Amino acid sequence: MKKSITVFLHIICIVALSSLLTACAGWNPNQERDDAEKVKLTIERFMERDPDLKIFFDKAYGYAVFPTVGKGAYIVGGSYGEGFVYEQGNLIGYANIVAASIGLQIGGQGFSEIIFFKDQMTMDDFKRGNYEFNAQASAVAVTLGVAAKTDYNMGVAIFILPKGGLMADLSAGGQKFSFEPK
Repeated sequence: MKKSITVFLHIICIVALSSLLTACAGWNPNQERDDAEKVKLTIERFMERDPDLKIFFDKAYGYAVFPTVGKGAYIVGGSYGEGFVYEQGNLIGYANIVAASIGLQIGGQGFSEIIFFKDQMTMDDFKRGNYEFNAQASAVAVTLGVAAKTDYNMGVAIFILPKGGLMADLSAGGQKFSFEPK
């Protein structure tokens, strides 16, 4: 038990140090262009995997693109990512995704996530901030043809695309989002 607490504390320290280094990286005058490129590349990766996602981009009232979400766990887990929120094709703000979980889990992984909002009411709920997805709103891993078989659940459709890492996970948790207007 003492060893698992020590490992958990090491993970917390690594995450905290990484966050601090990222925050101290300083202002980047090209940040907006870099962010637009990240979103474009993320969408291209999703579309390469399943061109049927175009239907969601064309018909959704809005969507949020999270180019990278990092997840790490050793019994207790967490994940974090920063994203960009679009309403009717226009960038309107930024979002953070934070998740916590507990259970049989170990490892780390990175993935991209896109959340589509079916209508203005669902989008407005998200923009009010402190939005949370429960177990009923599950993410779908993007593979060829999956978009054609996927529909909205409670006004949202969530797609993920693994980027790398390895994780063994049998846990319970949820995702919480915050929104900041542009």
